[in-house]
Amino acid sequence: MMGLDMANRMCYEQAKAMGLSTNYRAFVSSNRQDLVYVVYPGFRESLPVTNLRGDVMFRSWRSIFSGSGAPINARIPIYSFDGRDVLADPFWPQKIIWHGSTNRGVRLVDKHCETWRTDHVSVMGQSSNLTSGLLLGQYTRSCSNQYVVLCIETHKNP
Repeated sequence: MMGLDMANRMCYEQAKAMGLSTNYRAFVSSNRQDLVYVVYPGFRESLPVTNLRGDVMFRSWRSIFSGSGAPINARIPIYSFDGRDVLADPFWPQKIIWHGSTNRGVRLVDKHCETWRTDHVSVMGQSSNLTSGLLLGQYTRSCSNQYVVLCIETHKNP
């Protein structure tokens, strides 16, 4: 992933390339941020979390971090910026995402692939297998794996 800054930059660039708002950041915790705080404070309670087509996935950002692992509805697709369904498209053979967090969105100090900078087989990161039905499932995996990094819109422009 080449670090959190690069992951955030990739979210920004991909959104921009598709003509979307550039207010996207990586859906991961790191040594300097908890996932629960990625979205701006004024938007954590007031707006639903939707996919790129506007389908509601969670009633609010805060509701993702109740401790339940954030159950997802398999009938609501998670789209890439180019419109492909991450759960159905063969481009992502493993339906696993990196997140580096507890099920409450708090960083796991030793489970974020050294701030997403290493792919060494002996270093671990926290992930979720989306086929389990949880966005914040708790699976510890080697950082040598190439999994999906989701992007989240952190705020709306006025």
